[in-house]
Amino acid sequence: MPIAAVGAVVASIIVGSAVDLSRAYRVKNQLQAACDAGVLAGRRTVLTNGFDKPAKDAAEDYFETNFASSNNETRSTATFVASSDDNGNTVKGVAKTVLDTAIMRLFGFNNFALEATCTSSMGVGNSDVVMVLDNTGSMGSNLSYSETRLEALQGAMKNFYTTLSNATNGTSARIRYGFVPYSTSVNVGRMLYDLNPDYIADKFYYSSRKAVYTTETNTTETAAGTTYGGPDYINYQTVGSWQDYQSGYYPQSSCENNKIPVTSTYADYGSSSTSTSTSTNGSGQKVNTTTTTQRQVQITGVRCTGYTAYYYGWPYTAYKMQVTYKSRDKVTYKNDLFNITTTETKKFDHFDYKPAVEYDTSTYKTFTSVSAPTGDTPKGAATVTPVYSTWNGCIHERKTVAQSSFSYSSVYGISPTGARDLDIDSAPDVYDEDTKWAPMWPEVVYTREVIERDSWGQPKTDKWGRVIAKDTYGTGDYGTRPSSPCPAAAQGLKEMTQSQFNTYANSLSATGNTYLDIGMIWGGRLLSPDGIFSSTVNSPPANGGEVSRHIVFMTDGVMEPNKSVNQAWGLEWWDRKVTSDGSSGDTARHTSRFLASCEAIKDKGIRIWVIAFTSGLSDDLKACASDNSSFTAADSSQLNAAFQEIAKQVGELRITQ
Repeated sequence: MPIAAVGAVVASIIVGSAVDLSRAYRVKNQLQAACDAGVLAGRRTVLTNGFDKPAKDAAEDYFETNFASSNNETRSTATFVASSDDNGNTVKGVAKTVLDTAIMRLFGFNNFALEATCTSSMGVGNSDVVMVLDNTGSMGSNLSYSETRLEALQGAMKNFYTTLSNATNGTSARIRYGFVPYSTSVNVGRMLYDLNPDYIADKFYYSSRKAVYTTETNTTETAAGTTYGGPDYINYQTVGSWQDYQSGYYPQSSCENNKIPVTSTYADYGSSSTSTSTSTNGSGQKVNTTTTTQRQVQITGVRCTGYTAYYYGWPYTAYKMQVTYKSRDKVTYKNDLFNITTTETKKFDHFDYKPAVEYDTSTYKTFTSVSAPTGDTPKGAATVTPVYSTWNGCIHERKTVAQSSFSYSSVYGISPTGARDLDIDSAPDVYDEDTKWAPMWPEVVYTREVIERDSWGQPKTDKWGRVIAKDTYGTGDYGTRPSSPCPAAAQGLKEMTQSQFNTYANSLSATGNTYLDIGMIWGGRLLSPDGIFSSTVNSPPANGGEVSRHIVFMTDGVMEPNKSVNQAWGLEWWDRKVTSDGSSGDTARHTSRFLASCEAIKDKGIRIWVIAFTSGLSDDLKACASDNSSFTAADSSQLNAAFQEIAKQVGELRITQ
């Protein structure tokens, strides 16, 4: 019996300890799990202020949610203390509680003091991040009295960098950043030129204006000497009867005394006459001929003949002189010679506004200042006023098709195949201009209209004095230079310091309309491992690890094409590269391009994050984003939170202890 009694006590101790130890093990596991949840929540909540009160509160809330003393048979004295020694990059936790024994208290063991420690940090592997950022005019709108939407974006970008930089500090992880600011076009010209100048067209057809001239012909005469001709003797005449030669001599003696002599030679008689004529000789010279005609007379006989005259009724005899003669005309010629120089002078008359004017872009694409004959010019000027400009880097897209819908499949790629603008991989054929990108050249691009005129042919104007004109698809006689917005230059993937990153963020500006498709297309091109930048994309990190690829796509609006703005597809109303009539279905067609591009990018294993800033998250944006990768942000703090959440998921939040 004594032995049995001792055995019973020993058995009770063994069974009791097993029961209480099992309870302690279960509570310790729950305490550890709650501790881990707390530090994970605390680390996830860390923003740019480090491990502040919101982060600490989140850690404690998660601990309390995951460890309820009443459910674990512990005392209500369970504690959890979260802290960070490195401004939130690593969050540590210590959890403590007391578990009363159920059986072992009979043997003097009243409770177990349980403790769990935990640590959470964000470890980041190799990552490439391309930020495709809305830089349209609306981004210049005020969020508050002191901050614009663009300024809020710039701040969120910088905080994004800080978060990933802190997470990779002291590691071998490689983080590279690329940027595609977008509006009506993208500024990728410098990147393309540096990659291969032949990827940019050497000639391109723009909607532009072309000078029309009138031609004036002018001649210049230069004296080339004088020649003389003649004399020519013509019109010979012989007078056989006596002709009165001179009268008025009343006495016979006077007549006899003044008789002219009979001559054997011709003498000039009377005044000469002249005439002029103009001709051209065999040498092409102008000849001014002056012809002089002089009557010459040879007197063959002279006599005085009396006749009866009357003076106050009284008759008397008067005498007159009579002659017989021969006559001829002496003709001489003076030829003044002139060399004739004929010049044609062109004078500016007006501009024709045409649908396709070819320009040589081979120098313009090198970012060298060039001139174009498109400046405002007064009528009658000898030449058109040149306009000098240097390429700002924005582009016109490659050849496309004006189709209503586009799609992508992993088997067939983009459909229709003629849409080279949606091909994010293929390099241009250097011998085919249709496969290349072209510079956007604002100084040569003009709209085309036809002026309404009154019955006098004068332009009609409205009450504000503006010329009334109608759009025309063909050639017009009136036009204006449209708006040609161009965002900040894009940047390919590269590692950056905080200072470099901040400098780039500060360079962004707000301009233009929202073309989501052009931004996404170029985000894909910069990050595609199979595209024209593949040598950069596929450059292996020094640590030899895998690389995750991400596009962070931010917009503050919806697709908003403008048919009259000079954009990546030209002047839609006039060029009609997207629509069939210049306007119908413009938004839907660009949206279809956008969605097809999103699918092509995701098919390459690239994760697309979408942030709708100050606007609703449309179905199109949701469809574009990868799974669980879309956010809305109504204000600056929410935008920052969205960027931070993406940063944490680009990194890997994990328990390290």
